Amino acid sequence: MITVEGLFKNFGPVRAVDGMTFTARAGSVTGFLGPNGAGKTTTLRMLLGLVRPTEGKALINGRTFAELEHPAKEVGAALEATGFHPGRSARDHLRVSCMAAGLPMERVDAVLELTGLADAADRRVGGYSLGMRQRLTLATAVLGEPPVLILDEPANGLDPAGIHWLRAMLRHLADIGCTILVSSHVLSEVEQIADHVVIVTRGKVVRDAPLAELVGDKNELRVGVEPPAEGADQEQPGRLAAALENAGGTVRQENDRLYVTGLDAAAVGRAALETQTVLTELTEERSGLEKIFLELTMAELSAPPPSPPPPNGPQIASAETAAANPEAKAAGAETGTAGAETGDSAGSGDEPGSAR
Repeated sequence: MITVEGLFKNFGPVRAVDGMTFTARAGSVTGFLGPNGAGKTTTLRMLLGLVRPTEGKALINGRTFAELEHPAKEVGAALEATGFHPGRSARDHLRVSCMAAGLPMERVDAVLELTGLADAADRRVGGYSLGMRQRLTLATAVLGEPPVLILDEPANGLDPAGIHWLRAMLRHLADIGCTILVSSHVLSEVEQIADHVVIVTRGKVVRDAPLAELVGDKNELRVGVEPPAEGADQEQPGRLAAALENAGGTVRQENDRLYVTGLDAAAVGRAALETQTVLTELTEERSGLEKIFLELTMAELSAPPPSPPPPNGPQIASAETAAANPEAKAAGAETGTAGAETGDSAGSGDEPGSAR
């Protein structure tokens, strides 16, 4: 399980993460969503010990990353598909990772097969496409068969077949009890694999809910009403709207079309029969994750920006300060063996002023 509780991160006057709290549970895929600059990558890096929180907790199975006894066997991470020596083959890269993490070499062939890289295992990584490098990042992340996976844009660079493979793999891992936290901008893919969704903006959680509840919140029926003939009852759409409201629905009328929430299609049909209304359309419109995401994030972004952190409050002056800290460096080295492949704590995702 992943637990984020009261998490803050300041880079000088910039508050990248502002009191974030959420949980990703075992046996589920949690989508971690937000616009650019929302603080997603900074949060993931705090979970992996690459950046030290200003305040709060970022825990993996109840412990910080630095407290994990065998990081590669407890959490796998894929944050960037760039941490490879271009002259080294995928097989050799994985062998080095196994040696560093104390894992059996038999895992190399297993993850190459799992990620579809077996036929290209002895080619130099420098000749790999972005999608192949992404598969290698994921292979490194699962080397130790960890029960927790933290993934940042895992579908980046994958072709349709690769995306289908990724979806099936994550779903399988969740079904056998793994905790999976996925940050992605590809909302259509998240909607297909996620069980739970955490939406953030400006470093804050604006929605934390099961996906089924979230996309079911605002489903509505689009009801087309046949325009009344000249000389006929011109109030027919209004009569149907009133009947639907009496049945417990919420109705919005636009000309000869009604938009109904709170009722199913059968209830609309019964109301149409009672009011002798001819329907020309009866369609269910799902709100969809993209629509809800935009509504939540745009509403937050249109609000006034938060006040900067107090000058005397607990702060980390810069990412370079964090990089100079021996504990942060040690945690970063351990994360490399766990498959993070993200470089040191002064990586591009957490330069001062950046809050991806």
